[in-house]
Amino acid sequence: MKAAVFRKEHFNAAHRLHNPDWDQAKNTKVFGKCNNPNYHGHNYELIVKLVGEINPRTGYVYDMKLLSDLIKRRVTDRFDHKNLNLDTEEFKNLNPTAENIVIVIYNLLRSEIEDSIDLKITLYETERNYVEYPV
Repeated sequence: MKAAVFRKEHFNAAHRLHNPDWDQAKNTKVFGKCNNPNYHGHNYELIVKLVGEINPRTGYVYDMKLLSDLIKRRVTDRFDHKNLNLDTEEFKNLNPTAENIVIVIYNLLRSEIEDSIDLKITLYETERNYVEYPV
């Protein structure tokens, strides 16, 4: 029997959407206020979904305390109250759009969750704007 389990977490981070290959006029046209040279921030909501077989010994798909600890260690400690452009290696050369952030988070977690468990990440950048990976 398969089941899905979800863990919701939260982190705050600043970023600037910017393509260094473009001039300021094009960056402003494409990214608007999100290209503010002084950055801007979001209160991100992160939902991690795991789907797998229920372990008959534990009754778990995945131990939620271990999942919470994993998210804290691999994601929250890394990104919370950081400037993604300036303070993180992951976004030194990668535009920190919500789409790129969700894929980075997926890769950080995927490497530590067994392959038999499906992983999906949902990241809310605002209450109305969110991305999922994989689709």
